[in-house]
Amino acid sequence: MTQRALDSSGEQTPGSPRPAKIDAGAELDPVHPVGLPPSGHPDATGLTTAEVAERVARGEVNDVPVRSSRSLTEIVRANVFTRFNLIIGVLWVIMLFVAPIQDSLFGFVIVANTGIGIIQEWRAKKTLDSLAVIGEAKPTVRRDGKAAEISTHEIVLGDVVELGPGDKVVVDGTVAEADSLEIDESLLTGEADPVLKRAGDPVMSGSFVVAGGGAFTATKVGREAYAAQLAEEASRFTLVHSELRSGISTILKYVTWMMVPTAIGLIISQLVVKDNNFKDSVARTVGGIVPMIPEGLVLLTSVAFAIGVVRLGRKQCLVQELPAIEGLARVDVVCLDKTGTLTEGGMDITEVRPLGGSDEAYVHQVLRSLGSSDPRPNASLQAIIDAYPAGGEGGGKGWTVTDAMPFSSARKYSGAAFTETDGTPSAWLLGAPDVLLPDGDGTLTEIEHLNEQGLRVLLLARVRGELDAPGAADGAEPTALVVLEQRLRPDAGETLAYFAQQNVATKVISGDNAVSVGAVAGKLGLAGAENTLDARRMPTDPDEMATAMEENAVFGRVTPQQKRDMVAALQSRGHTVAMTGDGVNDVLALKDADIGVSMGSGSEATRAVAQIVLLNNSFATLPSVVAEGRRVIGNITRVATLFLTKTVYSVLLAILVVCFQVEYPFLPRHLTLLSTLTIGVPAFFLALAPNKERAQPHFVRRVMRYAIPSGVIAAAATFTTYLVARHHYAGPGALEAETSAATLTLFLVSMWVLAIIARPYTWWRIGLVAAMGLGFLIVLVVPWLQDFFALKLVGTTMPWGAVGIAVAAAALLEFSWRLVGRRFGA
Repeated sequence: MTQRALDSSGEQTPGSPRPAKIDAGAELDPVHPVGLPPSGHPDATGLTTAEVAERVARGEVNDVPVRSSRSLTEIVRANVFTRFNLIIGVLWVIMLFVAPIQDSLFGFVIVANTGIGIIQEWRAKKTLDSLAVIGEAKPTVRRDGKAAEISTHEIVLGDVVELGPGDKVVVDGTVAEADSLEIDESLLTGEADPVLKRAGDPVMSGSFVVAGGGAFTATKVGREAYAAQLAEEASRFTLVHSELRSGISTILKYVTWMMVPTAIGLIISQLVVKDNNFKDSVARTVGGIVPMIPEGLVLLTSVAFAIGVVRLGRKQCLVQELPAIEGLARVDVVCLDKTGTLTEGGMDITEVRPLGGSDEAYVHQVLRSLGSSDPRPNASLQAIIDAYPAGGEGGGKGWTVTDAMPFSSARKYSGAAFTETDGTPSAWLLGAPDVLLPDGDGTLTEIEHLNEQGLRVLLLARVRGELDAPGAADGAEPTALVVLEQRLRPDAGETLAYFAQQNVATKVISGDNAVSVGAVAGKLGLAGAENTLDARRMPTDPDEMATAMEENAVFGRVTPQQKRDMVAALQSRGHTVAMTGDGVNDVLALKDADIGVSMGSGSEATRAVAQIVLLNNSFATLPSVVAEGRRVIGNITRVATLFLTKTVYSVLLAILVVCFQVEYPFLPRHLTLLSTLTIGVPAFFLALAPNKERAQPHFVRRVMRYAIPSGVIAAAATFTTYLVARHHYAGPGALEAETSAATLTLFLVSMWVLAIIARPYTWWRIGLVAAMGLGFLIVLVVPWLQDFFALKLVGTTMPWGAVGIAVAAAALLEFSWRLVGRRFGA
């Protein structure tokens, strides 16, 4: 094949395997790599236990750590060593030296938050690790002359690994045996066509079997394998490629830019321009800097994702890439493969109809022989094996298999050639009638009626000539129809109804007959199931294909490459596409979709490329994943507005203080109290609350549209109260009285922001807001809490004035939020 050839300079072309290491003095075989026996060599039966132990001792083992999550050390490092933790840590140390302990409370809050983040992510790690073990692929190797399933990391150099349809090549090797073995290397080389492998051909880790079977001998294991790093990265716990995470990073970057010059100006203002008590000046400077940092926002995002992983893990859903939770919440089109998704894997034969006067007993014998010709039958052939077992009535003994053609989703049929009992040669094809029969054949009308009932029909046809001769299928003689009934998943109808209610379009994409697939979808209540399209008549132009995809709901006779093209066509129209599947023919589409979802019982290749694996094989789990994603994104958007409102008003207050050359009104203890009651505690509950709204794009813009006006209004109202109070109070204790009045206004305005964000109200949301208000009231009326937080309202005029300013600000908040909602949408 071209991708393995050497160019004229002797260099490897892209995609070619790297040369194996050669020991000094080793004798080279001109065809086979060092240490690899040719097909038929006795070593092809596998290594002995002693040889395995010897290789393990030498370190020749596939020791690539396939991790489903970050290590505990990485989790601690990621949660502790952050930019803002460093800033807050330095400020905390300063405050411990210059101010009372109550002004250092913000540091203890950060320690607690960091601890919560570590614990939650550790829980998520344990959940992922346990699920990864359940869903781990177990390749079959030959040892001591016997086939046994082992973990991927137990493979050693020289192991003979068996391959079947859907199996992923887990280490590099060379083919020892091949039975019509076709391997797809497109995920590595980009070449779309499967490659037919023969004994002695190299195979690369990361590729997968699409048809046939065989075995290969491992020549490179561990980190030397071609795609070892790809395999490791594919199943690693990750927080990258997420609009939510990248949006928060963007926000934090802008916050840093605003914070640095503002903090410098505040420091100069409080320490140089105002000749105050040094320790008090330091405390008020720190009190102005700390609230600028939305430190809890990153924590809550991590906690929300981690809890989502744990919740889904309880439902046997393995999230291989964390942003997949977020991605599925944004999905507006779900593409489903019928087999294994809407239907259960198994099928039952309901009828065999001989054609053209064929002898029924002879047809049964052919089917029995076909069943025994494939060691790795698909679901259709397994139904034939169940109905016509080897050695059953009619015999079938004495039929010798001389050639076999495994099923391929690209050609839509399989076949086998035999020498019958009397020595007569015969060759047979079993597959899609509308592929094997010419257009206009009268049998197609009969088949159409069966398809309309949701039945699956296969055609048994006799080949006059060699099985693999060019055009063999064109001249095949129809012999019998095999009618199969598919087992519908009992929960599929409810799941389709859920997606319809959530305005998520559902497209059924199958390799089966379109009418048959449409009938199955119709039985399950899929809207638009009558709108079917045979993919052989699908336009190739991407724009026309996208139009066809949007106008129809069911597609039949779809090739693997077409599935991939369909996903791309939908994405070109701005759709966020999820693809579900369990067969090897779904791999390319799963990889290209925004979110790939695989069944746990699916092929190893599909599980490797999917971001989400449903280990319980239940399509009904998908709504839980969608709901979890919507909960995370919708709630983080809500609480992000809370955090960034605080950042905006903190920066503006600092700027106003610098411009007006006055003392900063707050000590750290005041803002710690406000942040806890109006942001910290309520944000934690709101971030974990149910939320069914479909996720909207442009996270940063959506949050800032509300946070900026809210922060501006809060800062203006608070500073107005502070300036009025400075004129109202005089003498000793005036600053404390001014601070208390400003704190009251800021608390009330912040509470109104919280009340807006908590909508729509439920009993627990109302209770949450009321509890936060009650907490502040307790601080104001309990004497020792008044002293602890340095909050004491003096007189009645100024406190009621502070309330009046807060009421006006609340009315302005309502107006601004409704204006933004009307102009930009909720």
